[in-house]
Amino acid sequence: MNLFNSALGKNITFVRPAYFIISGFSGIPNIDYYYVFLCFVYIVSVLGNTVVMAVIYLDHNLRTPKYIAVFNLAFVDLLGSSALVPKLLDIFLFNHRYISYNDCLTFLFFCYTCLSMQVFNLVALSYDRLIAIMHPLHYQVKVTHRFMLSLIASFWLFAIISILVLVGLLTRLSFCRSVVINSYFCDHGQMYRLACNDNTPSLVLARFLTVLVLWFPLVFIVLSYVCIGYALSKVATAQERYKAFKTCTAHLSLVAIYFIPILITFTAGSGIHTNGRIINLSLTSVFPPMLNPIIYVLQTKEIKVSVKKMLKVRIESKVKVRKVIIKCHPFFILWALC
Repeated sequence: MNLFNSALGKNITFVRPAYFIISGFSGIPNIDYYYVFLCFVYIVSVLGNTVVMAVIYLDHNLRTPKYIAVFNLAFVDLLGSSALVPKLLDIFLFNHRYISYNDCLTFLFFCYTCLSMQVFNLVALSYDRLIAIMHPLHYQVKVTHRFMLSLIASFWLFAIISILVLVGLLTRLSFCRSVVINSYFCDHGQMYRLACNDNTPSLVLARFLTVLVLWFPLVFIVLSYVCIGYALSKVATAQERYKAFKTCTAHLSLVAIYFIPILITFTAGSGIHTNGRIINLSLTSVFPPMLNPIIYVLQTKEIKVSVKKMLKVRIESKVKVRKVIIKCHPFFILWALC
């Protein structure tokens, strides 16, 4: 803490505003319909991820290392959507664009932690598919429950510490110019650029974490699928290759949904309009949590079988209850007459 509170042994007074203003979209008519759409997306996300978590928890056959990562992905999606969308609706739909300094930093912490964990979950699932296809005979030894839990715990620890340092550096900035954040939430990049003192530490850490949290995981995932493709090319029949690759389709869909909009935004750079950037990044934040459970339910055989089994058991139990009520109905009539 002394490092944050002093520089070259001298105390520094930081100018901290009472609040920030989230600008959001500009010049778009009837933009409230977009926020209503985000509300619908949020409801679907909550229901879908809750169902996936419940199915994995209730079905003992799904308590495998792979589904530990899937459960964590659903939990992160649920937490991230709940941290972002309700606050976003409060800011724009109910016109509460003023957000206090501390609330803004807290908002930033939860949003960035969940966004980071979404990427790390994709890395964990990518590693799981890599070992399952390249070393199927050693999969049970290399990917154990303990290993997956340790991997996910280390990801959580790294994400939390990294974003805490990111937020800590923001508290070392003085905001004596503007307090208007040109984004849809407390965006770190937009915030440190508002500072009127030296923001180099925040800039360096932001670029470093972008490489570490975004580009490095993407490179790892791409290389893992290159290895998977090479391993599948050695499989004798096309049917066996298709069957093995089919186990990766759900994960590949999640990777595409998450990374493609981000890559488009980074490729466009400063050439993209602020409204276009906000739409692109906001959809990137809310769409994957909505689509992830749908993709896993529709494309993953184990979860489909588990859901069908649970629905079948529930329907059969309702039928049995009805039969018991019908069978006992005359006795209820006699009891009532007496």
